[in-house]
Amino acid sequence: MLGVDVVKLLYDVLKGKVLHHEVISGGVVIDVRPEDLVSVVKVITEELGGIYTVIVGVDGRGIDSTYHNVYVFSLDNLKTYVLIRVRLSPEDPKVESITPIVKGANWGEREVRDLLGINLLGHPDPRRLILPDDWPSNTYPLRKEFNYYEKPKPSLGCNYVPSRSEEVVALPYGPYHPLLHEPEYFELHVKGETVVDVEYRGFHVHRGIEKLGESRLTYNQIPFVAERICGICGFVHNVCYCQAVENAAGIEVPERALYIRSLVLEIERIHSHLLWLGVACHVLGFDTGFMHAWRIREPVMYLAELLTGSRKTYGINLVGGVRRDVNRESIEKIVKILKNVKEEYDYFVKSLTSVKEVIKRLEGSGILPKSEAISYGVVGPTVRGSGLKRDVRVDHPYAAYKEVSFKVPVYSECDNMSRLMVRVEEVYESISIIQQLIDKLPSGPIIAENIEIPEFKEGFSGVEAPRGEDVHYVITGRFSKVFRWKVRAPTYNNIPALKVMLHECPLSDAPLTIASIDPCFSCTDRLVVVDVLTGKKFRVDFRSLARRGRL
Repeated sequence: MLGVDVVKLLYDVLKGKVLHHEVISGGVVIDVRPEDLVSVVKVITEELGGIYTVIVGVDGRGIDSTYHNVYVFSLDNLKTYVLIRVRLSPEDPKVESITPIVKGANWGEREVRDLLGINLLGHPDPRRLILPDDWPSNTYPLRKEFNYYEKPKPSLGCNYVPSRSEEVVALPYGPYHPLLHEPEYFELHVKGETVVDVEYRGFHVHRGIEKLGESRLTYNQIPFVAERICGICGFVHNVCYCQAVENAAGIEVPERALYIRSLVLEIERIHSHLLWLGVACHVLGFDTGFMHAWRIREPVMYLAELLTGSRKTYGINLVGGVRRDVNRESIEKIVKILKNVKEEYDYFVKSLTSVKEVIKRLEGSGILPKSEAISYGVVGPTVRGSGLKRDVRVDHPYAAYKEVSFKVPVYSECDNMSRLMVRVEEVYESISIIQQLIDKLPSGPIIAENIEIPEFKEGFSGVEAPRGEDVHYVITGRFSKVFRWKVRAPTYNNIPALKVMLHECPLSDAPLTIASIDPCFSCTDRLVVVDVLTGKKFRVDFRSLARRGRL
């Protein structure tokens, strides 16, 4: 149900609150008044079953002299996205927060306040999210007047956090160290041996890639940055960005290129899941499983290199198609290697699921009820392990996924075991998808020619990454550059739900539960200081720490 039918439905249920609409590829953009936003979101979520996806803040003063907040919800049953846009005053941009009714919007709203200075009225957690504590006030890096090369002087000071009772201990969980390429920082609030709450602080090596893309890079330079967002699923980000631009510009990608994209995406999914299964075995103390999973993964990495020239699946994709074709010799190798991989994987799965100690650790831990999974907008194996059948390849088909059939594994126990079994089964489904793609691979060109990209067109794209739904949003601009580029990785939606998954869980299960969402971090070292006299905790920035250390 697309296009005019969805538009008519929205006008009917929203009863005069839609000011304007625009049908875009894969979705509908509706403009509403800021004062109507909360009521519109309630209708979208409660009456139409919309599930929160992302919030995009836009400095649109160069287009229509306003700021925009774009709230994206997925209507899975209608196979479409609804993008709710509110236009805000350039002098005092503010709008009512939707976090009280949509828990998953918490981070997205805090981000647009940090980076664009849009005030979210009534937000229950007004702390900074992206910017460090020493970032100067009233300096917003995604506003167009902010120079990409500018380095603001730090404004020293600390954000005090109220201490817990004496019975609750704040336990740091890492690893977090400046030398690590991907450190993490969780603060577990523990009473006895039970976790009662958790706080996450990240974004300390926030790379500013959106600003980089908007300021310095052309349309076909961004893919090489996008695929470096994640070291595991870089091709996902590349494809997602390219699809967003293609959707905005109405570019017809050759069918053969769509098949090749799908082929590489599924190879990436297999190697990612095998990596995670190995790490999960290690966390569980089952190192035999760890070694087998990574041994089986190696031939899959060879396939990635065979198709793209790189084990990291870099450099193959561009706006309009792909740069490398697949020949008959490569296809024969893929078929042969995947046959062997499946045979060895069968043995691995049988061994893994027969170890009673593994099952005992996984079952009943890290519970995420279905209702909470929906409210937080979690994605991927995390949401499918909570009994909800959500998969972008089915709900919003892209590339060549309309041409293949596969099962979406779903488990309703809502625990760590469910999330593991979803990934176990998805490896089998990916092997099946690859076989179907090879059997149906069409002939023809692999990249579109004579591409023209009009300015100020919106494009939105979702791709099912190994960790879940990855989304990119673009507004095309002038001089072969994007005006706005927004990235939302799967982990961004999954981490906030750990508050639920870790609540009242034994401390010993916390590392396993955190690992169960397969988190992808990009943050660096920060120090939490506890004042032993007052019990107050605060974070210290590097410069302040250095000054305190001087004699």
